[in-house]
Amino acid sequence: MIHYSLQCEKEHGFEGWFASSEDFGRQTAAGLVSCPYCESKTVSKTLMAPNVATSRRKEGMQAVAMDTMRHDMIAKLKEAVREIRANADDVGERFPEEARKIHYGEAEARGIIGQASPDEARALTEEGIEIAPLPVFPEDQH
Repeated sequence: MIHYSLQCEKEHGFEGWFASSEDFGRQTAAGLVSCPYCESKTVSKTLMAPNVATSRRKEGMQAVAMDTMRHDMIAKLKEAVREIRANADDVGERFPEEARKIHYGEAEARGIIGQASPDEARALTEEGIEIAPLPVFPEDQH
């Protein structure tokens, strides 16, 4: 996971976690990354302050704390994804169609998961349909 400091065109600062630099690029191009303050989809990475230690001992302690924090964060994220998958209806490639039916009151309101192309995801968000990508972890790909 990569942590980025982000900023929208209105200079609102926020943070994001991505599987890779390419993942950030794909999600941004698909319009899936937006400012939590104004919902602008014009988002870019900003400079991040480096994590500088003043001594070797302090540097080692920071690395352990960061590894522990990152491990805990990823574990919580994995648990959240498991909960979503366990409590959602997997509609597969019908996701855009089902999301629209639910949004427009043509189908029962329920949590759904499935697949959508970047263009389909962008179209859904432009219609005001709230969607979010679920991260795929290495162990999910077996």
